[in-house]
Amino acid sequence: MATLQTLVNDAAKEIPNLTWQEYHEHYADKGYEYVKGTAIKMSPIHLRHELMVSYLRYLFMTYFSFRDVGLIVGKPFQIKLSDINVTREPDLMFISNASFQRLHDTFLEGPADICIEIVSPGSIDIDHGQKFSEYERGKVSEYWIIDPLRDETRFYRLNEQGVYIPQKTDEQGNYRTSALPDFVLNVATLWLEKLPNGIEIMQAVREMVGA
Repeated sequence: MATLQTLVNDAAKEIPNLTWQEYHEHYADKGYEYVKGTAIKMSPIHLRHELMVSYLRYLFMTYFSFRDVGLIVGKPFQIKLSDINVTREPDLMFISNASFQRLHDTFLEGPADICIEIVSPGSIDIDHGQKFSEYERGKVSEYWIIDPLRDETRFYRLNEQGVYIPQKTDEQGNYRTSALPDFVLNVATLWLEKLPNGIEIMQAVREMVGA
C-alpha cells in the first residue's frame, strides 16, 4: 500500500505499489498513467502535438454532427484495460454508440474502438512499442500512430486472432475504416504547416458525407 508521503509526491516520475483505486483517486488527474501497479508520469507535450490533437478532435466532432455513430474523447479521459492491469490516457479515442454501456464519468471500462496517439519526443518508444502491445493485448480494435516528428502514420486493425495488422492508405493518401462510415482521413493534410481551420474542416466533412 502507498504511504501518505508517496501519495502527495506528485513530482515523482514513477509511483509503485498502488492499487488502481489509489491511482485513480490521487494521480489520474495529474498526468499519470497506470501500468501493473505503478503510476507513471507522462512527458510534457509540444505545441505541434497539441495543435494536431485539436485539429483531429474538431474533425471528428464535425463528422459526428453528420454521422451519429459515437464520440471522441481525449486526455485526461482514460481507457481502463483491466484484463492486462493497465490504464492509459490516449491522446484521442473513438467510442462507438455500442460501447457507451461501458462509459464512466472519467474512464472507459475495456477497449475503445479506436485509440489514437500523437508521437512527441518523449513518447516515441512508448507509442510505437509499449502502447502498441498493450492496446493489442487489451483488444482495442484499431490503433492509429500519428508521428509528426517523421511525417509518418501507422494504422493497425485487429484480425480474428487478436493481432494488429497494418492497414494501407489509398493512392490519394486517404485512410478509411469501417468503424467510421464515410469518414476520410487525408494523411498529407496532417503535415501542413498550418492545419485547416473550422470552416475548412466543415467543408471537408461535407464533401466526405455528401452533405
